[in-house]
Amino acid sequence: MRIDVITAFPPLFEGPLSESIVKRAREGGYVEIVIHDLRAYAHDKHRTLDDTPYGGGAGMILKPEPIFECVEALQAERSYDEVILTTPAGEVYDQRLCKQLSLHENLIILCGHYKGVDQRVIDALVTREISIGDYVLTGGELAAAVIIDSVVRLIPGVIGDGESLLSDSFMEGELDCPYYTRPPEFRGMRVPDELLSGDHKRVEAWRRRESSRMTRERRPDLLEGSGGARAKTSPRSGDGPRAKDKE
Repeated sequence: MRIDVITAFPPLFEGPLSESIVKRAREGGYVEIVIHDLRAYAHDKHRTLDDTPYGGGAGMILKPEPIFECVEALQAERSYDEVILTTPAGEVYDQRLCKQLSLHENLIILCGHYKGVDQRVIDALVTREISIGDYVLTGGELAAAVIIDSVVRLIPGVIGDGESLLSDSFMEGELDCPYYTRPPEFRGMRVPDELLSGDHKRVEAWRRRESSRMTRERRPDLLEGSGGARAKTSPRSGDGPRAKDKE
């Protein structure tokens, strides 16, 4: 997989993409991540990327010219499955969408910033708008890093323990169960007997019960419309609530 990120603030990606699983995935050749400085495509004296909105109002808008030039230069080199814009107007990101994106070969992620992006960019270039949640961010760079991290870890081979990946929260529409490790008793708190029994069927039954219990208590929205059974996907989609973050 190749992911091209277009941003006005490249240094924001130095940490998130240079550690842990994403770092190993890049070094192992599972993913190529290329950061493009949007200012390199602004040709005026001051490398201007934004301007005031027509009609007045507070805030600044990312100009269309640098974005069009950057995206079209990339598209001239290869075909892209999606051109994603991180934006508060996008569909709310969830594991269902994450799994979809992980199946693609080439992605462009355009980081929204300031008050927003010129609508002509969205109309002509963007194929998908995504928000990571209903809260305020300074810009879309952190949202892009979240999307990249969640997608990369699903690429086959990136995580050696495939069983661990399949048991993650949301993979089957529920939260994951609690986990314990040694010692079996700590400060009067004991590991549940089921987990110490050595009976694999008993352990699995306990984990499923606890997964369902935690989901009912903490995220009942994940079970809506599932008839009490495990939901196949998260119910939040592009038809859901609009985010309020300034990605």
